[in-house]
Amino acid sequence: MPPSAAHDPEALLRLILAGGPLPPRQRLLDAHGQAEQALRAGPAAWRAAGCSPEQCAGLARPEPAALRRGLDWLARPGQHLLARTDADYPALLQSPDPAPLGLFVQGDPSLLWHPAVAVVGSRTPSPSGAELAADFAAAFARCGLSVVSGLAAGIDGRAHRAALDTPGGLTVAVVATGLDLTYPPRHAGLQARIAARGALVSEYPPGTAPRPGQFPARNRIVAGLGLGTVVIEAALRSGALITARLAAEAGREVFALPGSVRNPRAHGCHRLIRDGALLVEHPEEVIAGLAGVARVLGQALRTRLGAPTEQARAAPGRAPPSSDPDYQCLWQALDDNPTGMDSLIQRSGLTTARLSAMLLVMELDGKVVAAHGRYCRKP
Repeated sequence: MPPSAAHDPEALLRLILAGGPLPPRQRLLDAHGQAEQALRAGPAAWRAAGCSPEQCAGLARPEPAALRRGLDWLARPGQHLLARTDADYPALLQSPDPAPLGLFVQGDPSLLWHPAVAVVGSRTPSPSGAELAADFAAAFARCGLSVVSGLAAGIDGRAHRAALDTPGGLTVAVVATGLDLTYPPRHAGLQARIAARGALVSEYPPGTAPRPGQFPARNRIVAGLGLGTVVIEAALRSGALITARLAAEAGREVFALPGSVRNPRAHGCHRLIRDGALLVEHPEEVIAGLAGVARVLGQALRTRLGAPTEQARAAPGRAPPSSDPDYQCLWQALDDNPTGMDSLIQRSGLTTARLSAMLLVMELDGKVVAAHGRYCRKP
């Protein structure tokens, strides 16, 4: 993707570290466009946006150790902070209310634009539930979808691992702590694999320890990043049901796997089905149900990349989807034989992020076929 307008990371960190309710700081950021301008506006503007006295004090004088910790974290390679007002902030994440002010990302931030499915469920699944989570996640990864989950024990961990174990598979983990911590601690190795092959995401600054209220808040990001949410085993009172509700409120499709009436972990899925979630038994049923939201993501990507809209799109055929020189270059790099990403980067000279986003647009337009991480022109 082309670079977005740069923001001052220290100013955005100060806005995040001020804490308290998000809506006043959202209004402040939206009104001024950039965090540094919002801070420069001063106490009168902060109060007018609804910031409390405690928030105003935090904006004026951030806690020095927390600010330094955040800046030190950002100074390391592969670690990023996306502002809500940045063009690179994922389009699908604008709908959860309240949307995060910023996202701390470790790994590849362009993956937050990649079409994804959220896979959630019990922290203590049955053996068959854990197996289903792995089977569904692997199927999604094979067809080019990223798997989003919360790095929790149980279903989350199985889904992340299955995506990583699939050749070319992608996964995004949304956590409820700072990205310099691991929760649960036994997932340290998994977290490192995701950082190397996918992306770790948090709205919480480095150093933020796990607290109960942060996990339900994290779930709205899991739901927001996915084109849909698949629930595999969930009790009647569970974080997975919260994620499903948030997904529905954000306009996403919710899918639930049925189970035995004797399994209390299936009761939450049965409630979701009674309330209108789609009953699914196979991953292909989920993939078929995602077309509507995928079109929304495709349109957002076209806008982000400067590609033509649906109305301006060329008629079907073997012509490239845009007169943009980058698209022409990529089209020439593609042929009828499936080609891996590394070869396409070498042939086209485009960056990985730009190439990934362009391939997604071309795939949604029906110009490109993707399988097992390789791409070719659609026959």
